[in-house]
Amino acid sequence: MLSKGSTIGLIGTGVMGKSMARNLQKDGYPINVFTRTKEKAHELLENGAVWKETIAELAKDSEVIITMVGYPSDVENVYFGGDGIIENAENGTYVIDMTTSKPDQAIEIARKAKKRNIYALDAPVSGGDVGARNGALAIMVGGDQEVFDEVLPLFKIMGENIILQGDAGAGQHTKMVNQIAIATNMIGVCEAIVYAKKAGLNPSRVLDSISTGAAGSFSLSKLAPRMLAGDYEPGFYVKHFIKDMTIALDSAQEMGLSTPGLELSLKLYKELAEKGESDSGTQALIKLFEGN
Repeated sequence: MLSKGSTIGLIGTGVMGKSMARNLQKDGYPINVFTRTKEKAHELLENGAVWKETIAELAKDSEVIITMVGYPSDVENVYFGGDGIIENAENGTYVIDMTTSKPDQAIEIARKAKKRNIYALDAPVSGGDVGARNGALAIMVGGDQEVFDEVLPLFKIMGENIILQGDAGAGQHTKMVNQIAIATNMIGVCEAIVYAKKAGLNPSRVLDSISTGAAGSFSLSKLAPRMLAGDYEPGFYVKHFIKDMTIALDSAQEMGLSTPGLELSLKLYKELAEKGESDSGTQALIKLFEGN
């Protein structure tokens, strides 16, 4: 049974992971931290988190392990092998991968975890840097109901819209649905802003009119103002969106599904990355449209 005294190990303290860990700290949970660059964990360590030199050390000393890393290859390195989570976590540990990664990888983690009496969930999130800071993320979960119920109090600290979607891998599949929906929406937001400017309108006033109507979306209300302000700081990196869309496209193709909108968005974001914008926020896509 998890309690406020349960130690949570966090691997990955980027834009999202750091805010999620900070919210857990504020709620009274002791935190262990491991990340490839210790400096990124500086704020958490100043607030009482305990630094662990290796993944294996963190795994052995944590009752719940949350991973929020970059790519499927990072997930592979963190979970598997002699120094990974699966081999080093104690019986009864809860492991939650909140990275957006491959559905079949989530299934493999759950399968191997079960053999070691470890409880695994895949729980990717949506809501960007703002949602992570405010504890308002959407959390899409795959795994067993009993495990979900046990860690739900932790999810409620990090998010607001928390839904168990099905068995292992279902959380990742749901995140792919999310990214597919965003992909073409971002194109539409960029085209709309450029149209407003070309028509001689005040784009900010246009957003005031359309954000609460049928055109409303997170991208329109949260990211479009950043576009207008020339603020391209990452709430979500271009390079990570490319990763997500690639996973979604591969998964769709495996199911025999045609996704032309997703393919176009991936093509445009790759073009944006080639122009040196990989580490910019996804709202930087407007640069391609303003340059045409």
